[in-house]
Amino acid sequence: MSSWRTKVLPPLLAIVFALLLSAIALIISGADPLTAYGTMVGQLFKGSTAVDTVNLATVYYLAGLAVAIGFQMNLFNIGVEGQYRFAAVTAAIAGGALDLPPVIHTVVILLVALVAGAAYAAIPAILKVTRGVSEVISTIMLNSIVGGIVAFLINPDMFGVLTGNNLATKPIAPSGHVPGIPLGSATLFGFVVIAALIGVGYWFMLNRTRFGFELKASGESPTAAAAGGVNAKKMALVAMLVSGAVAGLIAMPELLGRDYNYGITSTQMYGFTGIAVALLGRNHPGGIALGALLWAFLDKSAVSLEQIHVSKEIATIMQGIIVLSVVVAYEVVRRADLAAEQRRVGRALAGNGRKGSSVAEGGAV
Repeated sequence: MSSWRTKVLPPLLAIVFALLLSAIALIISGADPLTAYGTMVGQLFKGSTAVDTVNLATVYYLAGLAVAIGFQMNLFNIGVEGQYRFAAVTAAIAGGALDLPPVIHTVVILLVALVAGAAYAAIPAILKVTRGVSEVISTIMLNSIVGGIVAFLINPDMFGVLTGNNLATKPIAPSGHVPGIPLGSATLFGFVVIAALIGVGYWFMLNRTRFGFELKASGESPTAAAAGGVNAKKMALVAMLVSGAVAGLIAMPELLGRDYNYGITSTQMYGFTGIAVALLGRNHPGGIALGALLWAFLDKSAVSLEQIHVSKEIATIMQGIIVLSVVVAYEVVRRADLAAEQRRVGRALAGNGRKGSSVAEGGAV
């Protein structure tokens, strides 16, 4: 019963909470909730919205995985935003400068992105394990710095190319692209397959390797893990590096599947979205995938609300409501399970006490 409550009840409660609270928000905005929900779902089947949703969810999924790796170690890697942007501009510069055969070109770009993301994450990781600096503070500062780094690197005097009013890196040759999957009038990112493989690798790492066991053990109880011979500082360092490496891949679906360069106008804030997606998915690869799809759906279908004279920003409110609903639902169920366990222990102790009294009385007789 406890397992059922823990695994099934929280998501169901979160859905109910989210639907009810979102309905209240829609009513306040002057819209009929049923009409609004129907309009948003209907938008999914218009034009390329469905494919665009999956493409965006692929990016969100990678961001969620990057954050979740840190969460497993109780590390709040807010720096995913800076790590992926640094990796994106570095990989774009390398990809545009190299002239390699197909596949090899793509692999080299991805390796550069992995290394660059891990290198940018290494700064807060080293500060954390050597000086005890909070990763939250250091990564926030590095997020601010990365904007200046990107602007410096894509300056025309460095590696930038000015095309019209757009300043970006040199375009990556077709040999470095990741081919898309044509679906009607739209094209699905080929990187969706790579993202799925990374998700499988994340699951395997956590559940089938010694490193994954030590990672989760260190996150749940550093003291117990240390008593078992696990080096907590080493695990924190490795977790941050792996998180940064995965973060380095966040921009790759768009860079290698659509844009082929990285510029000042390239989309930002994916790293912060990854935090919400990881929370929605409870750090599980399957849950993160569902959270990414839901978040991308709300982003892409929000424009349809304007058809019924509702501001599309209401979708942002709905996203916040969903995150809060998930957090509250899991906390409610956790407390209910804790109270039930305390009652069971109390009854067991009371029963043992009565048995002890009976034995004592029998001995006295």
